Parts: sequence; structure tokens; C-alpha cells
Amino acid sequence: MSQKIPHEEIVESKLNDTQMRENLMNAMHTLQKNRFNVIEMRFTDWEGLRNKAKQAKNNALMSLKERLLEFEKNATKNGLKVHWASTDEEACEIIYEIMCEKNISTILKGKSMASEEIGLNHYLERKGFKATETDLGELILQLNNESPVHIVVPAIHRNRNEVGKIFQEKLGATLSSNEPEELNSIARKHLRAEFEGLKLGLSGVNFAVSKEGAFWLIENEGNGRMCTTAPDIHIALCGIEKVMENFEDAATMVSLLTPSATGQFIPTYNNIITAPRKNGDLDGPKEVHIILFDHHRSDMLAHKDYHEALRCIRCGACMNFCPVYDQIGGHAYQTIYPGPIGEVISPNLFGIDKTGDILSFCSLCGRCSEVCPVKIPLAELIRKLRCDKVGQGENPPLGYENLEKNTFEAFAFRQFGKLATNGFQWRFSLSKLHYLNFFVHNLKHSLPVIKKWNKFKELPQLKKDLYKEVQEIQGVVYE
Repeated sequence: MSQKIPHEEIVESKLNDTQMRENLMNAMHTLQKNRFNVIEMRFTDWEGLRNKAKQAKNNALMSLKERLLEFEKNATKNGLKVHWASTDEEACEIIYEIMCEKNISTILKGKSMASEEIGLNHYLERKGFKATETDLGELILQLNNESPVHIVVPAIHRNRNEVGKIFQEKLGATLSSNEPEELNSIARKHLRAEFEGLKLGLSGVNFAVSKEGAFWLIENEGNGRMCTTAPDIHIALCGIEKVMENFEDAATMVSLLTPSATGQFIPTYNNIITAPRKNGDLDGPKEVHIILFDHHRSDMLAHKDYHEALRCIRCGACMNFCPVYDQIGGHAYQTIYPGPIGEVISPNLFGIDKTGDILSFCSLCGRCSEVCPVKIPLAELIRKLRCDKVGQGENPPLGYENLEKNTFEAFAFRQFGKLATNGFQWRFSLSKLHYLNFFVHNLKHSLPVIKKWNKFKELPQLKKDLYKEVQEIQGVVYE
């Protein structure tokens, strides 16, 4: 991972980026409304579908070894070439070796968060090869040398005027307006030239089906279908947790994914790939490779606390509803997977020592857990990771041993814990809490532990006995 900016600095810079915040809030509110409308109008038992999906995903994960071996057997029988990668480096090496073997120096990519996770573009660039993004959002980011801010809509922080400026500067485009139709036309013309003579295309995988040896791709742009049918060779990157048992289970997931992600009832394109081109077929690749990669997913599966996060279907709903994400954006997280799901899987995939700072990007409001289509208890998992980070967890994730522990902070919270669990001491402290105002408001920049908290928050002005005030509130029973 690239060198990180201290998270206090990047958060402050994003909070001061008024254009980005306006773009994000407008987009997030639209996605929230779309999701609500499609569930209300199109589904009769949304909760039942969620329960069915949760159970199907759990069944697949609990029999993952069997599912993977079954997929390999049936996919190989269908003519697919199955590769296994334990690490991100191994996954990149497999793609590099195929390109070397076929004497190909350029690859066109459909949208794939998996390729972002393994750092494929940078890896190939170091080898002197070129990877070009064809998804419109990913193309905008690649032209502007940015990373995705969202796992579904990667350039959602940019409005059409900003996109038009990028196209003018990077593609030499002449614009008569910044209407979406014209911007799409410019991107289409640029990419059509790239697709001419294409030899190798790459995609991600939304779901793989073990009983059929097939994999399912969904998209709203035609670029993904171009990457998987136009070239002679197609490579698909698939995290091992994406393998489902049968088409019915995969269809259940797709039924939840698009309404949760963008508020659509169904995606524009469904591509189910079962084999390379056969005799008599007019198009399609002559070779199809699928890389099943682990990258610490097995460790997550074995973890009694965090295995539930592997149910994630990458819909991004948790981000769309997160009150922190829509204020600071995805780049503030400085990891491939931002938002609530990123706070859970990033420490497990990349190490809590490298990504643990993002665990503070959560108010524990629980909205992410409420909207997750496969019912991942995200807020609870974030709370558990916070415990792991400060040394209170029983089974901490990857990278814990490299964390620097704040002994004074640990001591302060131990004392607070003793105070909060002693009735007499707690009531006495509440009665004298108003005296704390003097220290907080006058020594805010020097008090240990609380100074960082107080940089962005303020205590209310307490002028009386808080314990008595709480007792006097109508309807409150304070025992």
C-alpha cells in the first residue's frame, strides 16, 4: 500500500472540500431514495429475501472447500482454465505470466474491485505493461490519477462539469456542453479505439456457481461485455468467497444487489459465462481463465468474529447510508474498500496495523447494519475491531502484533470502566461533571486522550447537577 497521510489531516482536508461534499451528498441521497422506492414498489417480501440470501451465503461459506473444488472440476470440464492464488502478488503474477506467454503488452479491464485490491495496474506498470480501464467511472479516475471512492460508483465524487474538464485536459476533447450524453459519447469514442484489435480482456466476478462451473457478471455499461467477448483471451478475477452452490442462490444475490446498490430493479446486463468460444460460435474468447484468490479470506473465514463479513456482495449500500462516508468521501479511508464494510474487511485483508485508523470513521449509529442486504452486523464488527485495536479483543486480526499501544490511553479507559461500573462513584461523578467544563474549555489542547476528541467536538455547557437533571426528565427512570 502507498504511504499514508495522517488520517486527521486527510479528514480535515475532505471536510473543507465543499464541492466534493456537495457532490457526494446529492448522490448519496439519490441512491437512498432510489433504493427505498424500488423496494417499496417492486418487492413483496424484502426481509424474506434478505434472510434467504443470508442463509445461502452462510451455506456456501461453511462448505467453501467443497464449493471451490466442485467449481474447479466443473469449470475445467466446461473448458475454463482455473488458477489458484494465495496472495495478491501471486494473482498479479498469474496475469503477468499469461501476458508474457501470449506476447501481449496491453490489457483492457472491466470494472473490478478485486484488481484494485491486488494492485494489478501498478504491478503491470512496473513490468512495462499497460492496463486500461473501460468502466466510465474507472476511466475518469485513471485519467485523473485517482483511486476509486466507492465500490460501485467509483467516481461519484465528481460532477459532470469536473468530468468535462478532465476529458478536455486528458483526452483533448472539445465540449459544446457538459451534458451526460456528450460526455458518454466522448468516452465511447475514446474506448472504441482501444477495443480495436484487443487481444486480452479482464473482468471481476460477481458470483461463481460451483454446480455449473460458471460465473456471473452484472453491469450497467457495455464495456464489461466488450472485455469478455471481443478479445481472444478473457481473464476473470474471483475472490474465493464469491462461489455459490447453484444458480438459484446466485440469482437471489443478484436480486438484492442492484436494488441495494443503485436502486434499480435489475441490472442492464447479465452475463453468465460457462465456456470459451465453441465451434460455430460467432464471437467470444478462445480462452477463458479464472483466478480464484484468497488474500487472507481463509483467515477471515476461520475467525469466530469476522467471518460474517465474507457474506458481502459488494453492493455499497452501507456507504450510501453512512453519515460519516458522505461527509469525508472514500479517499479519506486510504484503502481500497472504504465505508463501513471497508472498516471491517480492510483490517482483515491488509492488517489492522496498516488500516486500523479508519475504525474511528464510525458513529456506531447502526444504519449500515440495517440496510445491508445480507444482514452483516457491521456496526457490531466495527466495535469488536476497536476492542482488538486497543488490546481488549480475544482473537485480534492480521497485523495486531505490529500495533503501537497507547499505555496512557489504556490506563485512562480502565479507570473510566471502574468508575462507570460503580453506582456510587458514577452518580457522584455526574453530580460534579459541570466542573469538568473548566478543564475542557480552558485546557482543550493539552489534556491527554481527550484533546483529539475535543478538536472536533464540544461538550455541552453543564452548569448544574447532571444526575438530578436526568432524574427530573419526564418518562426517565434512573435506577
